[in-house]
Amino acid sequence: MKTASDMGLPLVGVGLLYRQGYFTQYLNADGFQQERYPENDWYNMPVEIKTNKDGEPIKISVEMAGRMVAAQIWEVQVGRSSLYLLDTNIPENSQDLRNITAALYGGDKERRIQQEILLGIGGIRALRALGINPAVTHMNEGHSAFLGLERIRELMAEKQFTFDEAREALWPTNIFTTHTPVPAGNERFELALLEKYVGIWPQILGISWNDFLSLGRERPYDDHETFCMTVLALKLAAYANGVARLHGMVSRDMWRNLWPGLPLDEIPIGHVTNGVHPRTWVSSNMGELLSRYFGPNFDEAPTDLAIWNRIDRISDEELWRTHERRRERLVAFTRERVLEQYKRTGAADRHIRHAEDALSPYALTLCFARRFATYKRGNLLLRDPERLLRLVKDNDRPVQLIFAGKAHPHDMPGKALIREIVHFAEKHDVASRIVFIENYDMTVGKYLTSGGDVWLNTPRRPLEASGTSGMKAAMNGVLNCSVMDGWWDEAYTPEVGWAIGRGEEYEDTHLQDEIESKALYDLLEREIVPLFYQRGRDGLPREWIKMMKSCMREIGQSMSSHRMLMDYSNKFYLPALENYRHILKNDYKESKALAAYLSKLRQAWDSITISRIESSAKPVMQRGEILTVSALIELGPLTPDEIQVELYHGPVSNQSAVIKNARRSEMKAIGQEEHAYRYEVKIECDDTGFQGHTVRILPKHEALVHPYRTGFIKWA
Repeated sequence: MKTASDMGLPLVGVGLLYRQGYFTQYLNADGFQQERYPENDWYNMPVEIKTNKDGEPIKISVEMAGRMVAAQIWEVQVGRSSLYLLDTNIPENSQDLRNITAALYGGDKERRIQQEILLGIGGIRALRALGINPAVTHMNEGHSAFLGLERIRELMAEKQFTFDEAREALWPTNIFTTHTPVPAGNERFELALLEKYVGIWPQILGISWNDFLSLGRERPYDDHETFCMTVLALKLAAYANGVARLHGMVSRDMWRNLWPGLPLDEIPIGHVTNGVHPRTWVSSNMGELLSRYFGPNFDEAPTDLAIWNRIDRISDEELWRTHERRRERLVAFTRERVLEQYKRTGAADRHIRHAEDALSPYALTLCFARRFATYKRGNLLLRDPERLLRLVKDNDRPVQLIFAGKAHPHDMPGKALIREIVHFAEKHDVASRIVFIENYDMTVGKYLTSGGDVWLNTPRRPLEASGTSGMKAAMNGVLNCSVMDGWWDEAYTPEVGWAIGRGEEYEDTHLQDEIESKALYDLLEREIVPLFYQRGRDGLPREWIKMMKSCMREIGQSMSSHRMLMDYSNKFYLPALENYRHILKNDYKESKALAAYLSKLRQAWDSITISRIESSAKPVMQRGEILTVSALIELGPLTPDEIQVELYHGPVSNQSAVIKNARRSEMKAIGQEEHAYRYEVKIECDDTGFQGHTVRILPKHEALVHPYRTGFIKWA
């Protein structure tokens, strides 16, 4: 939202107003995470309730399981952009319905479906009530996917369209971003719960219950499959993406069953790598330094990413002095926080003395701060206590560690990881060198990402969709040491940080932990610690500072949220807006034609047959020779201009007989022979090595954003 404001994009956000937010974390005397759920005081927060001309709160209502749920709307003004938040905690609702917006991740599956109906269906209704009529909608994770159904319902009511006509009219204007590479992270609902809450929707949309269920299933009519919100979003959106290059690949593999028969690299899920807002996360000290050397454009032209190339104008002395000041502030902040923790739990005097001089403002500081999920392996560095203690207790070249992060309230293994870190520090009497800060939030995050020296990230590849904390650290000159996962998989070069492993994936997680923990110790002992303490006569670690500058230059440009939003605009927002204008200009004529075409295609698809292929291929062909391929295809009731026939060709691996890096050449109908059409194409042989080719058929219609519609691909 901040970035949209910076760029002047006409974008509004919609979410829920959680009365208790996420939760406040504190540790008990045993180091075990506890949660508090304090109520937010909206009158002391930057939110404003939206009212009508009579000064009454604007309200919307949504039907849930036979009951009407009312919600009022709050606005957060984010620069020039607006974020609207829905709130059910109002007198019109009974207590159980008032609790729908009580807490993020609170409650059971029933609470989740209530929140998602409110967010998706209620979110669109809220925008309408405010007089905002978006042409394009961006579903951020499957939680908001019901908005697709509400938009369809509206268009059906307004234009008297069928479900298929409304769906095709809106499909080119919907964008979906998936955020999780873990199957369990994709919301699924049992059919009984779905029937209870959205059982009336098939009737509203004029479709059967089975057709409705098929919208949320990978196998449309499998009665044993639950209803998946991610599948619903993917089926209703023409544009879809993961949040990093690697995550895009993982997502294509994860959802390949939605496009059976389509090669993995053609599955229509791309990627836009996440980014962070530099002016939010670059510390005040570092921001002042950068503004002095980057000039006014650092603030006034945030899309001018090349400005980060000016980092070399800053002298090593100034950059290092600024960074040291941030480390000093981090140490002071940490001592204060740890002292509070110890006093609250009634710790012994010696612990309190430890807290008062915990950490050193001059030692190499490693930070690990993120959600404490087990796959992020917060305890990877503890696997070999002897090697870790050697690093931590070295008085000549000391290393200190700061941990922070919340485990999900129901994640007992995640909580056990936090407890393990606290116990390790106490058991080995290094509580002044290994510290855990409670209640990781933006304040803690800002101190850590600007004051640490090395940012640690140790997820099990490929379970990290993107991650962003390391980007925040990098823009402050904090070097990353990370597994090749998420954003680091595409950002890593030896000049900007360190990679743990080379992107290997393991069947055996115990073996993976063993190998990667050893790799991490090796990096620390052989590269990171020596480089940090390698000082010139002036006391400056020149090589380290050189890496800091490379890191800030590269990551400042590539992982800025302004780059991210430019990617979203160029790949999705602007094309989707253009689709909307085009559809509207022709009064939905093409959309109705597309719905009719797909209905015809559905009925005719099984009658399409590739009956024969003829090829001029010889066992050995020379470069420059022309290969002619023709195919006889029976189209049933279809005409040649209603299908796309392609020659699919390219290098073939000897082992798998699979065409890799395929190219596609359109085949043209050149004549009719009895019940079949002859299609032909000529291509020049310009590659050496073992080659293969085949013929395939896809849909063809001018209103299709892309031809990859589920179930429509036929191979020879």
